[in-house]
Amino acid sequence: MEADPIREHELMMTRRQFFGRARLGVGTAALAGLLGPAFSAGPNQGTTHHRSRAKRVIYLFMEGGPSQHDLWDYKPKMREFAGAELPPHIRDGQRVTGMSKGTLKVMPSEYSFSQYENHDRGIWVSELLPHTAKVVKDLCVIHSVHTEAINHDPAITYIQTGSQIPGRPSLGAWLSYGLGSENSDLPSYIVMHSQGTQQGTSLFGRLWGSGFIPSNHQGVIFRGGEEPVLYLNNPKGVLRSQRRHQLDALAAINQEHYRDFGDPGILARLEQHEMAYRMQAAVPELMDLSEESGSTWKLYGEKARTPGTFEACCLNARRLAERGVRNIQIFHRGWDQHDNLRTELPAQCKDVDRGCMALITDLKRRGMLEDTLVVWGGEFGRTAYSQGEYGSDSYGRDHHPRCFTMWMAGGGIKGGITYGQTDELGYNILDGDRNPLVGEHQPTKHHFTPGAVHVHDLNATILHLLGIDHTKLTYRYQGRDFRLTDVHGHVVRDLLA
Repeated sequence: MEADPIREHELMMTRRQFFGRARLGVGTAALAGLLGPAFSAGPNQGTTHHRSRAKRVIYLFMEGGPSQHDLWDYKPKMREFAGAELPPHIRDGQRVTGMSKGTLKVMPSEYSFSQYENHDRGIWVSELLPHTAKVVKDLCVIHSVHTEAINHDPAITYIQTGSQIPGRPSLGAWLSYGLGSENSDLPSYIVMHSQGTQQGTSLFGRLWGSGFIPSNHQGVIFRGGEEPVLYLNNPKGVLRSQRRHQLDALAAINQEHYRDFGDPGILARLEQHEMAYRMQAAVPELMDLSEESGSTWKLYGEKARTPGTFEACCLNARRLAERGVRNIQIFHRGWDQHDNLRTELPAQCKDVDRGCMALITDLKRRGMLEDTLVVWGGEFGRTAYSQGEYGSDSYGRDHHPRCFTMWMAGGGIKGGITYGQTDELGYNILDGDRNPLVGEHQPTKHHFTPGAVHVHDLNATILHLLGIDHTKLTYRYQGRDFRLTDVHGHVVRDLLA
């Protein structure tokens, strides 16, 4: 039976598109200011499913896989196995990458650890993170995050979009779609790439993209340097009033196209044009740091004065959070230490350590940490065994998705605690009776295992803290209702304050 084109057009109409047409009918600029955040909300969202604990997320993503063995997951027992082959019952036939060849020799950390807060169940922190250790009472350190992806690109795509296959909307896009923005002059999702000492794997726009959700929900890149947003300024000789007339004329033309074709992408494009126009006024004020106090500069350090450094990105993240941006993400590349770990890992930690501490401290002293969720971590962890010749100056660690460490702070998260346990070699997650979860008992995405946190569980918990039921935030595409957590995921309630 042939489809009715009129009915197809009606089915494509969402609340956002309806208001968009109304807005264009009475004047693009005027009604855009009146509608504000409601215009950008998803068609069946706009209000939260339950009381939210957080208003926004600042996600500090460490691309490459930080070594939990050398930073957070203290395993003194590994010294007894130093240089010995990884016991077969520990590996239990689990997959390793093609880069792990020959004998897998256990390699304990070279770095000392100190325990903070109470000494019975305090949090162990490596000497490589002395600044972050100062805010440990605000952190919930999760040792039992796990994923099925063992290589970088699918693993990053998985934790960012809920699928190892490219094409799905990112976490930030889902938040923009579900919650809209608190500031009509700035995007609801902003991404920054910090400049570090190491250059890691290439990162692709799909990691902050909108997938099949309308494109006005994708992340907007803020670059380091004098021009954070490309083409923000009008060309020479073009006045702001002239630009306004151009956009109004373009909106009228696109309105006619939308009436003819009913393509929701047209409305998304119009919204992007209007956002770009408003950003021309909002971004210069945002990036003007001249009013920041001396105490702020002392907290973040002199490196924060250099655009593009991790400290500068963290300071800008706080400023964006103050201005109502829902999701702010900082990518820091270069944590893929297959070799030269002895040189590269300390340099990476030096890049981010002070910025993490300063951001948590700054948010807390401004009363913002309680409703700002901060997340830190990478796409997977590193192995307990050495990659390369054991004991050599150029040793490293391979990829390890079985268990790795992330931390969260603020936004309704319990502070000063650890969650999840790993075995004495940091290779497998333990259950409540301290038995390794291997074989048929290993944690998976299909079932919730107490003490273990799958990447779907992590994302479900993030959405929950922002007032969203991850099973209800959906988008219909190609005949199916999609969601960030696919058909999996559980809220980890033990993490909630």
